[in-house]
Amino acid sequence: MFYAYAISFIISFVIGSIPFGLLISKKQGINIRKTGSGNIGATNVYRNLGKGAGALTLICDLSKGFLAVFIVSLLFKNNDIAIYISCISVVLGHDFSLLLKFKGGKGVATTYGSTLFLYPYASLFGIVVWIAVLIWTKYSSLAALASFSFSTLICFLFCSNNNLKFVFGFLLILMFIRHSGNIKRFMLKEEKRINF
Repeated sequence: MFYAYAISFIISFVIGSIPFGLLISKKQGINIRKTGSGNIGATNVYRNLGKGAGALTLICDLSKGFLAVFIVSLLFKNNDIAIYISCISVVLGHDFSLLLKFKGGKGVATTYGSTLFLYPYASLFGIVVWIAVLIWTKYSSLAALASFSFSTLICFLFCSNNNLKFVFGFLLILMFIRHSGNIKRFMLKEEKRINF
């Protein structure tokens, strides 16, 4: 079944590599990679292009995570490992995009999109926590890390599938690594809040 794993990884990585934040910003005549934090995610797009562009980026990044895993689940219906590989690969594609010389975003929305297919309860609860923490603190990075930590905790407590636990654990560690700069700024009280 190695071919199934390889196909799953490639398809998902390519889908994840689509830099929607960059494409949306360029339609408005701005290169988001050269604006603000330089990140292609929804937060930077929102800060520099407004609510509409930010929301569209968020929806697109979340949708590509879900779509990749959905496509792989159709191709390999009875192969759970291929589906788990897809979940991780689409996030890696977003974080290290083929189209951006293996640079990319931080993968929060794409992570939620992919895990929403695998374990919707944990992801949906996490999304609620994400929104609540974001509104309460106005720190996008804190909201992302706290909420997916909560999702991962739910998975570890209530799911008996060790492979699924590995997927959530891996994605949580990856998210913390991608937010290492934000964590340092937060500790130095230099992290920027979102202005709603």
